[in-house]
Amino acid sequence: MKKFVLVLLLGYMPFIQAQQITLKQLSNNTFIHTSYLQTDDFGHVPCNGLVIRNGQQALVFDTPTDDKGAKELIRLVHDSLHCKVVMVIPTHFHNDCLGGLQAFHDAGIPSIANELTLELAKNSQVAVPEFSFHKSFTFKVGKEKVLIKFLGQGHTRDNVVGYFPSEKVLFGGCLIKEIGASKGYLGDANVEEWSATVKRVKRKFPRVKVVVPGHGEAGDSSLLDYTRKLFTKQN
Repeated sequence: MKKFVLVLLLGYMPFIQAQQITLKQLSNNTFIHTSYLQTDDFGHVPCNGLVIRNGQQALVFDTPTDDKGAKELIRLVHDSLHCKVVMVIPTHFHNDCLGGLQAFHDAGIPSIANELTLELAKNSQVAVPEFSFHKSFTFKVGKEKVLIKFLGQGHTRDNVVGYFPSEKVLFGGCLIKEIGASKGYLGDANVEEWSATVKRVKRKFPRVKVVVPGHGEAGDSSLLDYTRKLFTKQN
């Protein structure tokens, strides 16, 4: 991999730019990774995932969109965050969550996802997560817990969210929209249930401070409110 640009500010690591991905710090131990997916309907789309670290371990939500980007991310986590990726969790079965999964497997990094994600991935000609859970899963990164929950259908039938309680960061994935976003791709969506699912997310994690959508800019719980309104029946 060619050299990447690392920006440092008083010991803080706000932004790392590599060839295929960027890594942006959100809080002390969370980082958004962003890669790009070329689509027919929406053009060159930025796709977010999340890295959570504690001690010398890191958990990754959603892979970069291809194996090349995934290899870069694994390298950046090791070289810049000084951590070893110990698990990757795709939040649903689309390519913006699974496109780089094979690179994680090749690096000996295990993967786990909602049991329905495995079923859907098997029919999509993509790498399939190795392990599954039913509705909820708690994973320990270093000494801190990360909660993974299926709270209903929305963007897809299998979409889950991840929550890092110690820093009150929620990874909503493609279930959650950035402020001002359109409804986006609905080919596998349950638009009738979407708003109710997001309502359950907000009730489950009432103390959330930072919300990361699958595409676009992170924000606070207003992203949950915006998404709920976007998919209410009158819309």
